[in-house]
Order: sequence, then structure tokens, then C-alpha cells
Amino acid sequence: MLTAWLDWHRETLALKCAGLTDAQLRERSAPPSTLSLLGLVRHMADVERAWFRRVLAREDAPPIHYGPDDPDGDFDNVDTASAAEAFATWRAEVEHARELVAAQPDLEVTGVSQRTGKTVSLRWILVHMIEEYARHNGHADILRERIDGSKGA
Repeated sequence: MLTAWLDWHRETLALKCAGLTDAQLRERSAPPSTLSLLGLVRHMADVERAWFRRVLAREDAPPIHYGPDDPDGDFDNVDTASAAEAFATWRAEVEHARELVAAQPDLEVTGVSQRTGKTVSLRWILVHMIEEYARHNGHADILRERIDGSKGA
């Protein structure tokens, strides 16, 4: 059930972006925010990478779109970013996350949160990812409606 809901939310983000031009994907919500659909896709690629590669699998996987000197690079640096590249990167991180989850013996496998240092279970990570996508899909819904009037899932 958890992986099904997570996949549903992943697909919702993809649907919110479907059929838009690169310029539309780069459109910002409202100043001073740098929020855009393309930024959300880039952000979620890094979120997938952080929780599944770094926390669950303990891989050495540095951030893709941000860094210590550019903590909001996933959102801020979209003006010249390639939408095709961002979507390919996001989809690759999603696929790798699915493989990592499928390889686990159960939902009680743990990793250590880089943010808090606390031990978290795979179950916790999946619930957190559902919440993360749900929140950002709300943003995506508003952004999409602002861009072309489209509403709904």
C-alpha cells in the first residue's frame, strides 16, 4: 500500500507537468518565491536520492541540484536548466529508489536521517515520501492552474 501511494503521488507530479513547454515549467509562482514546476521535479529528484540512496542504502550520493554554497539550487537555478534532463534524472532516481525498496527484507529495515541523526525505518521513509510528494503536489496543482487553467489530478 505504501509503495502504491508513493507511486501514485510520483505520477501525479508527472501529470501536473505533462504537455507544458520548458518555459512554462520554469514559470515561478509569485515573487519572491522561486517555486516552479521544474524546480519541484529537480527538488524531488534530490529528495528521492537523499532518502533512498543516502539514508536507506547508505550510498555516497551527493546532491544533484544543490550544495552547501547553493542550498536552494534545485529551485533557484531553473532558468537555463534542461527540462528533459531534469525529468530523466528524476525518473532515474525514482527507479533506483524502487529497486532499493524492493531489495529490502521488510519495512523495519533502518537508516539514519542526515538531518536529525535519528534512526528511521523504511516504513517511516515511505510515509515521509508520501507526505513530501503530497505537499509538493499541492504546490504543483496551484502552479499548473496558474499556467494554463488546468485543474484536478
